Amino acid sequence: MMHRTCRRATLHAFVALASLLSLGAAPAAAAPPPTTEPGPAPAARAMDALLSAAFKPGEPGAAVIVAKDGKVLLRKGYGMASLELGVRVDPGMVFRVGSVTKQFTATAILMLAEEGKLRLDDPITNFLPGYPTHGQTITIEHLLTHTSGIKSYTDMPEWLPLWRKDMPLDSLIAVFKDQPADFAPGEKWAYDNSGYVLLGAIIEKVSGRPYADFVRDRIFVPLGMTHTCYDTTESVVPGRVPGYLKDAGGWKHAQYLSMTQPYAAGSLMSSVDDLARWDAALYTEKLLKRASLERAWTPYVLKDGKSTGYGYGWTMSAVRGRPSIEHGGGINGFVSQTLRLPGHHVYVAILTNRETGQPSPERLAAQLAAIAIGNPYAEPKPVALTASQMDALVGVYRINEKEQRVIRRDGDRLFSQRSGGVKREIFALSPTEFYLKDSFTRLVFEKDSGGKVVSATAKARYGPPEVAPKTDLPVPIERAAVTLAPDVLDRYVGKYELAPGFVLAVTHEGDSLMTQATGQDKVEIFAESETRFYLKVVDAQIDFEKDAGGKVTGLVLHQGGQDLKAKKIE
Repeated sequence: MMHRTCRRATLHAFVALASLLSLGAAPAAAAPPPTTEPGPAPAARAMDALLSAAFKPGEPGAAVIVAKDGKVLLRKGYGMASLELGVRVDPGMVFRVGSVTKQFTATAILMLAEEGKLRLDDPITNFLPGYPTHGQTITIEHLLTHTSGIKSYTDMPEWLPLWRKDMPLDSLIAVFKDQPADFAPGEKWAYDNSGYVLLGAIIEKVSGRPYADFVRDRIFVPLGMTHTCYDTTESVVPGRVPGYLKDAGGWKHAQYLSMTQPYAAGSLMSSVDDLARWDAALYTEKLLKRASLERAWTPYVLKDGKSTGYGYGWTMSAVRGRPSIEHGGGINGFVSQTLRLPGHHVYVAILTNRETGQPSPERLAAQLAAIAIGNPYAEPKPVALTASQMDALVGVYRINEKEQRVIRRDGDRLFSQRSGGVKREIFALSPTEFYLKDSFTRLVFEKDSGGKVVSATAKARYGPPEVAPKTDLPVPIERAAVTLAPDVLDRYVGKYELAPGFVLAVTHEGDSLMTQATGQDKVEIFAESETRFYLKVVDAQIDFEKDAGGKVTGLVLHQGGQDLKAKKIE
């Protein structure tokens, strides 16, 4: 149920899901869908070319809609809905939408606020008595804005083994409620699925109705969103699309996840047509007063005065300098993205049935929106820097107590690597501003009055800028691999279960030891000692564990500040 999408702890996680609703005829009060009059042919052709390159005909694909001023510029399916049946994606099909769910949860809270049944500055203990707040006052607004400090359960290793378990709401909350706070309320922003689970619980407490019923009857039915619902695996849903992932053996069905777990943070499913209806309703006061919507689309400001870039279930960003309101979602087998440019009356929805592959729906949505307003993105052109200009940037930049960013120079190339992340080349737009290929992220270096580099700020399209002061720490020496005998490498071959359905396969190929996590590419690991290996493509290491007899029994994956244990199962 994560915003950036569905990730699995350090390797994958989910963002948001949906609520189940019968797919009957639209009620008389339904908001009309956009018309299907064709848009400008050049724009439609450019959009189609972009999407056709992203989603190959024989692979899992996407349903996409782009509308402007109530008219559809593009509505099309790409790739396959079912690999087994050979069925292509139709744009009317139903996908899990992950954390796109959050905007509906936030709307439900605002509806109750307009009815006087709660206030956004109410402490959550008014509705969830006994919830441990560690002496802090956590408000409903803190939950809406990801500023509560409550630990997100999808980032907890303890959650990984629970995926297949149907969990009552109280049991789901029990997974995270006793965890120590990550920070004091209002001090920081950190994407938090736990907060939206608690919002769902508050909706149930205040309304006296199950969350799924509330959003169905108060939002989906009035708007005629007949293909939007809270997802339950056993339900027969016309047009439902299965989700896929890819590993060394090719495309596979995504791992099973009980849809009781994403709940109000991500358990909804929908179609691009329904999402366009939803967007059209947001220009009216059919559900909420304009003042409530404007508040939802206003970024929350932290105690230190910094903007988070996030409102209530929506992220505020920009497309070619035009303000945008967006949110993505990721859940096992699916990644989604929705984007609206209110100043241009543009809406983009991309629903995919694949959890792997590039380019990302987030990037594609922004590119489509830019085409829709006649100002498409162009690939940046790097400028050359001198050796001294590059050397001034090399160093260790502290992000927080546990994480850092390391800038290295290799000849005439510069590389950036965040703790637990991939080492990526950065390209200069100027001596102090850099970009990454196939990404909107910018890395900006700041200097003091004397011209000395003092910090590096990563500016992504979502969330607050990540400022990292430069330290005096030496750049870590890149690890040197040692050579192990073939029979030693053979001992580590096998499969290691990090979570049910999530396995790290280790193979001995030639002189190399290779690893492949479910749904991810195969990567080589390099020996630093007989039992410790490291990865070059990402900041991570693996320690193999042995029993008293020297038999390999498991491993521990160290990445992103987490230590994930895995038992050897084959």
